[in-house]
Amino acid sequence: MDKKKELIVLTGVSGAGKSTAMGFMEDVGYYCIDNMPPELMATFIGLLAKGDEYPKVSIVADVRSSHIFEQLLTGISNVEKYGYNVKVVYLDVNDSEALKRYKLTRRKHPFSDKFNGNIQDAIKYEKDILAPLRLRADYIIDTSDLTSPKLRKRLTEILLGGDKEVMNIHCMSFGFKYGVPSEADFVVDVRCLPNPYWLEPLRAKTGLDKEVVDYVFAFDESNELLNKLIDLLDFLNPLYIKEGKSSIVFAIGCTGGKHRSVAFAEALKEHFSKKWDNVTVNHRDIERW
Repeated sequence: MDKKKELIVLTGVSGAGKSTAMGFMEDVGYYCIDNMPPELMATFIGLLAKGDEYPKVSIVADVRSSHIFEQLLTGISNVEKYGYNVKVVYLDVNDSEALKRYKLTRRKHPFSDKFNGNIQDAIKYEKDILAPLRLRADYIIDTSDLTSPKLRKRLTEILLGGDKEVMNIHCMSFGFKYGVPSEADFVVDVRCLPNPYWLEPLRAKTGLDKEVVDYVFAFDESNELLNKLIDLLDFLNPLYIKEGKSSIVFAIGCTGGKHRSVAFAEALKEHFSKKWDNVTVNHRDIERW
């Protein structure tokens, strides 16, 4: 699939998991629009195509939009002229599971009024009018037996080809004297390591400077700690993805947040960047004195 311009149209049966799918698309960097009228699709994509800010777009379309399959199929054809590679993902669910989900959530089916509240008839009618769109779909996912994490995994397989783009990893350094960051999912304390602050030539420098990095990792315990952290986090990240997590913050702390924690955060970022696409680093307290 063309990585530069993508349009994923999420559609299918009510209650099949389109909201979960849209959440996944947002997590992996798509600009998402819910329930766009099909007749506006080509115009909307035409506006986005004028710039490079939105190379990945996902639109949710379902029976809340009138004349769904006729106008949506026309809209898809019109969009392709703007250079977007269009894929249609159709989420399906069997009748008994759909009925169970509606009873569990107590949500109103879009066609329940048409059939005087009979959800079974509403589900059958919806599938009938969506049948032509189902035939057009590039991918059909039956979510009847899929949990939310399993649906995310299936979308990863068919749209991304792997997990590299799924996880957003953020490495940050901080100083314990200024408080533990509330956004951290995982906090590591490296105050157990020798502190460059006590060396006058290194005091005014930071963990971004080679002299400080060389000092921090001149000790066997520093390298061993880094390797143990890498082993642990390499083990954890796939497990987080399996459970539907797409973003994690690893916070490394030292006393002031200028030397040891910075060097470690940068080292983790360098390692993760070789295996994952979306890796960032931030040094919260590096400018504090």
